[in-house]
Amino acid sequence: MRGNFITLEGGEGAGKSTQAGLLAAWLREQGTEVVETREPGGTPGADAIRALLLEDDVPLTATAEAHLFAAARADHVENLIRPALAEGKWVICDRFIDSTLAYQGAAGKMGVDTVRAINASAIGDTWPDLTLLLRTDGDTGTRRAIARDGAEIDRFTNREFAFHRAVAEAFDEFAATEPDRFAVIDGRNDIETVAQEIRSIVTERLK
Repeated sequence: MRGNFITLEGGEGAGKSTQAGLLAAWLREQGTEVVETREPGGTPGADAIRALLLEDDVPLTATAEAHLFAAARADHVENLIRPALAEGKWVICDRFIDSTLAYQGAAGKMGVDTVRAINASAIGDTWPDLTLLLRTDGDTGTRRAIARDGAEIDRFTNREFAFHRAVAEAFDEFAATEPDRFAVIDGRNDIETVAQEIRSIVTERLK
């Protein structure tokens, strides 16, 4: 039986990484075999592309970013996500295609449909079964990300607040368009409240 594929999305500082880890730990307690991963990255090839994408000193256009994300995603899906799902494992991924659609497609003004087309061959039919959108307003989440101890200020965190507001608005539009795939959670709540809500959603929709 194919495993379930869960992605966590949202702007900077929304708590995606923390909640991905908590969800994976909870699922393992239930006896589920879980693979945790992230984008960009997750495989050696994708991690190499990640290093370039997050380097703030290397200028890249939105088009170049979108193609690099798609290349990293193709390697990630083919070598990690798809095989794990075929083995019946659940895959939890911190960011996936919706981030590229929001950042490069909407906020980067490439166009969501254009970015979706670039990624079509990268993911094929490997779309998430459930996407958890941790909603924060763009300004609050970005300030939270910058204030974190030891936080990396990469090319995306470092962009102006108007860019991050556009990202947040794009995520909201995606969730409204695909309510069967998306579940929206208030990421401004405390960590345990968010984690409990996520567990309830996963139980209701997938278990």
